Amino acid sequence: MSTAISDSVVPTSLTSARNITLELLPETAPDKSDLWVRIRSGFAMRDLDSPLIAKHEQWYASRPDYVARMTERGRRYLYYITEEVERRGMPSEIALLPMIESAFNPGAYSTSSASGIWQFIPSTGKHFGMQQNWWYDGRRDVVGATNGALDYLQKLHTQFGDWELALAAYNCGEGAVERAQNRNRRKGLPVNYTSLKLPLETRNYVPKLLAVKNIVANPASYGLVLQPIDNQPYFAAVATEKQMDVKMFAELADISMEEFTALNPAHNRPVILQDHNDLILLPVDKVETFLTNLEKNDKPLVSWQSYQPKKGERLDQLAPRFGLSVATLKSVNSLSARTNTSSGQTLLVPLNGEASRTELEAFNMHLLPNYGNERTLQHTVRKGETLRGVAKRYRVNVADLRSWNNQVKAIRVGQTLTIIQTTRHRHGHHYAQHHRKYGNKKLARN
Repeated sequence: MSTAISDSVVPTSLTSARNITLELLPETAPDKSDLWVRIRSGFAMRDLDSPLIAKHEQWYASRPDYVARMTERGRRYLYYITEEVERRGMPSEIALLPMIESAFNPGAYSTSSASGIWQFIPSTGKHFGMQQNWWYDGRRDVVGATNGALDYLQKLHTQFGDWELALAAYNCGEGAVERAQNRNRRKGLPVNYTSLKLPLETRNYVPKLLAVKNIVANPASYGLVLQPIDNQPYFAAVATEKQMDVKMFAELADISMEEFTALNPAHNRPVILQDHNDLILLPVDKVETFLTNLEKNDKPLVSWQSYQPKKGERLDQLAPRFGLSVATLKSVNSLSARTNTSSGQTLLVPLNGEASRTELEAFNMHLLPNYGNERTLQHTVRKGETLRGVAKRYRVNVADLRSWNNQVKAIRVGQTLTIIQTTRHRHGHHYAQHHRKYGNKKLARN
């Protein structure tokens, strides 16, 4: 049985949508100067006397291409983050935190299941109201996750009394910081950040942020160039109640799939449902284009449908009926590569019985966004591990692993290794387990 995803829901009105659209823009005319200048003027954290800062400064200074890619990705988000940080009276160093969390990669996914530019783990994301299901992962929502991260950091700052401890707790958990403080209190030792025995990654966390701060403060002294970022909004929020294909949103706004996905990375599927698209982010200069084209559009807004297979129905028989390869059917529905028969769960398939080349290309672009899915990991060496073994575990070569770690020739237990992974992240791949709970409830039916 096939059920079309409804596109009959009409927006409240295009006029009201236009009124809602610019709600993320500032009330006053923006300063046209470089956003980096504004960020520098808000630096307020004290410097630490730590050799780790110089270590991380050298790491970034020796990788100008990495820094350039990271800041190019960040130009989409930095204005909004800076606005929120300033509005809350926080030091502007906090706006740079996604650089060390995710390198401003909204599709980043860590070995501890942290996701998005702020790297929320599932439980913390849920605590701060970030919905996570088969269709949508709010931890990757740029606006929602930013607000959640800043809420959390403010809570931690109130709890611990300074930003160094708040940041440490953001990294390793407030319980770990409290336990470290209690150990020191019992010994009559100070309980500030530099006096605590914290996990290795956390001991590097604040120095790494301060290294980034120092580079932003004076990039030329590190041989780096930060391209100017306009001190004005990059995106605005559009409100529409219509269910719509991701590719249709991009077409109506006259932007690439890559751009749309970078601004709206929380959506796991090629169609955005009515209850998951109350705010869609678009480049500021494309908002009127989108609203005008939506008003004039006479083409279907959705090209996917739900299909309820019989339990045990073979995927290699089902896929050709909808013009799909078995591999694509599995990818669309986050099915394991080893799955050959249906378990009875609802599947997402093309609406017209076959998928056009354009639709599949658009969907593949949505699954594999080309916005530099690069992540930096910290690996703590365990007993018995070797450079070759660590490289094999993370699927990198030994020469690269050595170059990322000051040409290290031997490793020791407890040592922290930096690892850079470049992957093509499949949105939704990690949320297949949510499908049975959420997947069948979210399709609007005629």
